[in-house]
Amino acid sequence: MREYYTITELTREFEVSTRTLRFYEDEGLIAPVRRGRTRLFRQSDRTLLKMILRGKRLGFSIAEIREIIQMYKEPPGESGQLRAIIRRVGERRRELEQKRRDIDDLLVELDNAEEACLTRMAELGVSPSS
Repeated sequence: MREYYTITELTREFEVSTRTLRFYEDEGLIAPVRRGRTRLFRQSDRTLLKMILRGKRLGFSIAEIREIIQMYKEPPGESGQLRAIIRRVGERRRELEQKRRDIDDLLVELDNAEEACLTRMAELGVSPSS
């Protein structure tokens, strides 16, 4: 295991921009060591970055990610963090399931509107491709 990673190494590994890493640093989510103008990321920063990106993929906000990370560092610790993640995942799942229902309803409405238009065009003797 390496002691330090450069910003270039992490951007390549995680396919993110240097701007993204600087944003997470500005938000206090990661804290690289500074050697002059060079940022050196520890293994713990790399692990945090992995958690941050996973949280983003799951649809969590930066505030939610910060809260989860902070739980790991302070009481209630990892068990509290895991409970919070489970709760947030459940909330996110419910939101997405509702969006899926909304999309399904909208698709039915679009099908009905299209069918009504095609029916009326047939009554008028008009071709749909004109």
